[in-house]
Amino acid sequence: MVSTEPITIRSTSARVFKTLVRILVYLLLIGGSLMYAIPFVFMVRWSVMTIGQFYEPGLIWPIPMAWENYSTVWNTGPLLWWILNSTIVTFTASTVGVLAACLVAYGFSRVEFPGNRILFMVLLSTMMLPGHVTIIPQVIIFRELGWLDSIVALIVPGLGGGAFYIFILRQFFMTIPIELDEAARTDGASRLGILFRVIMPLSKPAIATVAVFSFIGNWNEFFLPLVILNSPDRLTLAVGMRYFSAGQYGAQMHNLQMAISVIAVGPIIVAFFLAQRHFIRGITLTGIKG
Repeated sequence: MVSTEPITIRSTSARVFKTLVRILVYLLLIGGSLMYAIPFVFMVRWSVMTIGQFYEPGLIWPIPMAWENYSTVWNTGPLLWWILNSTIVTFTASTVGVLAACLVAYGFSRVEFPGNRILFMVLLSTMMLPGHVTIIPQVIIFRELGWLDSIVALIVPGLGGGAFYIFILRQFFMTIPIELDEAARTDGASRLGILFRVIMPLSKPAIATVAVFSFIGNWNEFFLPLVILNSPDRLTLAVGMRYFSAGQYGAQMHNLQMAISVIAVGPIIVAFFLAQRHFIRGITLTGIKG
């Protein structure tokens, strides 16, 4: 009779090893999450402190919490206008920009025409051009068009999508079998019909990824609004935060800086969690083929 004891020992050892590996992975993930979460926790902590609590050594959490910092921020500057301006710029540029990126990516991935790959390489090469290099030409153009000190100048540059977003979508579109296009064309669908009825519904993860990137980029855009906008009620939230810097109101504004930072970060966190499932899947699948 063959003894099963060695097999049982090996099986038990394998289970123990897998459990230890799983525990180690969880510990690493928790540690990494805390590393990124701690700055946000401290930002919230500082946003509900008084100036006295802010400089009090050894204070873990302020009690009572100074929620009036948020009302002070609201009443100090035209915060409602800043939020409204940022919302208009972000949603308009992101929505139209993502749609435009889908159209261009579909052309590069599905339409064969002379110079397709050369034009795609030229498009990718624009990603190597620093955005600050084009600021002066943009300002000159916007001045000639009468768009200085207007949020129109912030919306228009984002309407054409972007090289990075087009690249992500093009790579994802190429993973979709071409037979689906042929079947739709057999049923009488046009190229736009194939894009809107076949390609885009199957590309929700990639589109969600691009939408989140575009939302964050437009919401956080600082340099261009700083150069273009002058009127206080036409500023975006990213630029309006400067009103609470040391140069504007003195050195005793750190808690208000943190309060308006929490307000500015809130929509980004909400957008990420709403699109988290599609976002992660889009990042995982993009670039499989190309």
